[in-house]
Amino acid sequence: MTRSIWADHDWQVIHTAPQPPALHMALDDVLTDEVSSGRRPPTLRIWEWAGPAVVIGRFQSLRNEVDAGAAARHGIEVVRRISGGGAMFIEPGNTITYSIVAPASMVEGMSFEQAYAFMDEWVLAALAELGIDAWYQPLNDITSAAGKIAGAAQARRGKAVLHHVTMAYDIDAAKMLDVLRIGREKLSDKGTTSANKRVDPLRSQTGLPREAVIERMLEVFTRLHGGTRDVLRPAELERAEALAAGKFSTPAWTGLVP
Repeated sequence: MTRSIWADHDWQVIHTAPQPPALHMALDDVLTDEVSSGRRPPTLRIWEWAGPAVVIGRFQSLRNEVDAGAAARHGIEVVRRISGGGAMFIEPGNTITYSIVAPASMVEGMSFEQAYAFMDEWVLAALAELGIDAWYQPLNDITSAAGKIAGAAQARRGKAVLHHVTMAYDIDAAKMLDVLRIGREKLSDKGTTSANKRVDPLRSQTGLPREAVIERMLEVFTRLHGGTRDVLRPAELERAEALAAGKFSTPAWTGLVP
């Protein structure tokens, strides 16, 4: 198979109203199948969150990653996605999350490390225009001199690759560390005694509202790769809602790896 490039494809861009965490997981699943089958063109989807969440990777242990009691206490929903990678702490308005569903031909012959770097190039360009000197940090992070900005995850299925990224706009670090076990260990390793601060690389480094950051990202993406504004089709949303209820919000899926 010949490797394709961004310009070979008719990109669609979706940015809709806030949706529940389990529905976002299901939409990634459905849209990956739709692009793989050729029923949907390659798509960039900007997520808006209807509530706080912890999203764990497909292969992560639920109990190792999440303090269930703390999550319940804070009213945070825990969901598991279909791609690998690490846990993400989400609060509406404090993160920028997006997914790219592309033809597998775009990463043909690439290692995961190469594919992550390739899929993140446009974001680095957007961050540069916002005044942030950011770079790709293998395997799946975007970072800057002020610290980590984003984490990515990927899944390849059928004839499609799913690449999604959560960027820290303004994170409540104390709450995150109350809920995520792994974060505590990392801070302990670094000898950090106080986590009662906010992690806000995008807010502090740009000085811009979250909406303005997203607007610039979309402007850069469409300038580099094209992009037509699109919406979720009724059949896609119907399938995703059924999957959210029957799979992604169930204890069996969330606790797939106990």
